[in-house]
Amino acid sequence: MSNNLFMKTLTVNASGASYPIQIGPGLLSQADLIQAHLERPDAFIVTNTTVARYYLAPLQRTLREIGVRTFDLILPDGETYKNRESLHAIHDALLSHRCERKTTVIALGGGVVGDLAGFAAATFLRGVPLIQIPTTLLAQVDSSVGGKTGINHPLGKNLIGAFHQPRLVLADTQTLDTLPVREFRAGVAEIIKYGLIRDLPFLDWLDLHLEALMARDPEILAQAILVSCRNKAEVVAQDEFETTGLRALLNLGHTFGHAIETGAGYGTWLHGEAVAAGMLLAAALSERMGWIDKAALDRIENLIRRAGLPTQAPDFGASRYLAWMASDKKVDAGRIRFVLLKRLGEAVLTAEAPLEEVTAILTPGQSRFIENPGAAPG
Repeated sequence: MSNNLFMKTLTVNASGASYPIQIGPGLLSQADLIQAHLERPDAFIVTNTTVARYYLAPLQRTLREIGVRTFDLILPDGETYKNRESLHAIHDALLSHRCERKTTVIALGGGVVGDLAGFAAATFLRGVPLIQIPTTLLAQVDSSVGGKTGINHPLGKNLIGAFHQPRLVLADTQTLDTLPVREFRAGVAEIIKYGLIRDLPFLDWLDLHLEALMARDPEILAQAILVSCRNKAEVVAQDEFETTGLRALLNLGHTFGHAIETGAGYGTWLHGEAVAAGMLLAAALSERMGWIDKAALDRIENLIRRAGLPTQAPDFGASRYLAWMASDKKVDAGRIRFVLLKRLGEAVLTAEAPLEEVTAILTPGQSRFIENPGAAPG
């Protein structure tokens, strides 16, 4: 087994089987961590042009050390490629290499690669083993954990997909060394989310250590990833298939954020940027409903601003926002359900938000979180 003294291990208790999340530096070179989760000595690696430049060859070398034969597919980089064409390309490659039901698919990359490779693994031969090796902060703290996979549709984000849990999540923190600043900030949005929805002590910790986190202090960064993954794992264990509403609380800011991504065009806003602006809209709606006060709203805005994330969403018009949000996965019986804040550290899923209040927070002049005219961040 690994002798990495800096590695942390968490366990996700899923319905089929539990699986580990390994977090630490240099894990990509530790063959034993991967070998324990392969059913046969072959693996199909899905990555993108950006990640492949840094990490494909090292991963292939690691796997060759233990006698694993690898195939790979390098996709274009970007949210705009999270579509059916990329999914078909993965299926075509799996078939052309005569991959079998025990062939493991390895997702090496950020959230787009993880979602695409995961959905391909869920649907190829009705399900093959999957390992997630996330290389972005957002993927390490959120999208690689919990088994959600899928692709986008022109009418909305992540509307086509499946639940397919990985056998292993290997989060090598050294891969974040090559992550651009904008991508790093986008990941911090999801870290802040955990404090807002269910972990007030973590939110207090972030307030104290945010500048060190943004400077990528190794100890602070590792702690933020660990606590984020622990929060995600606890929620997934209680509501793996989003049947009770508990897992939906992880989507704070996502109803608005997905609408921003759809309206701006996939890839114009990074997912974490859209979530940051969406969380402020959700917090503003929570304030208008009397659940949090202005001091709490100001605190959230200040934290997001300190992280270098956008504090205003584009002005698409309230009616267009409502139309996009009507396609959200949380819609029930035709009613848009929002994840809002009852208080800092406690989120709730509700369909009771008055339409006039939702419209108000999406209207320039009534809301300080809508930008007129709307512009892309970055």
